[in-house]
Amino acid sequence: MNTGQTHKSYSVKEATIKLMQFCAYRDRSHKEVEEKLREMNMIPAAQEQIIIQLMQEDFLNEERFARSFVRGKFRIKKWGRIKIRQGLKFREISYPIIKLALTEIEEEAYLHTLEELAIKKQKAIKENNLFKKKRKLADFLLQKGYEANLVYDKVNSLVK
Repeated sequence: MNTGQTHKSYSVKEATIKLMQFCAYRDRSHKEVEEKLREMNMIPAAQEQIIIQLMQEDFLNEERFARSFVRGKFRIKKWGRIKIRQGLKFREISYPIIKLALTEIEEEAYLHTLEELAIKKQKAIKENNLFKKKRKLADFLLQKGYEANLVYDKVNSLVK
C-alpha cells in the first residue's frame, strides 16, 4: 500500500550538508538535530558521525543555542526565567548550560519588562472587582513565566 510518502535516502555527506544548512539557518539544539537525522532515516553510527562533525565545525553548539534561545524568548516573547528554563529543559539542555544561558538576561531589563507587561495587561483587564483584577493580572504574569514573588509584589503595587 503506497501512502504517497517516499523516503529519500541520504549519503552521510549529503545528510551532513543538509544538516549544516539546517543549523546555519538558526541555532539548533542537539535534540532538534537528532530528530532531523531520525526523520532522514540515518543509522545511529551515521547520526553520531554527523553530529560530531557539526560540533567540530561549530554548526552545532549547545551553549550558543541556549544563549540565543534565552535572548529571543525574553526580548521577543517577553517570557520570564521560569518559562525559559522549562523551554530549555524540554530541549534537553543540561542544567549548567541553562544556568549560564540565563545570564543573558540583565536583572534591570528583566524587572523593566515585567513592569511593562504588568501595566499593559492591567489596562486591558476589564474587571471592577479588585480581587479578581489582581488574580487575572497575577495569572497572566505567572503564565508568562515570571517568579511568584516578583509577580505578587508587582500586582500589589499596581492594583489598588
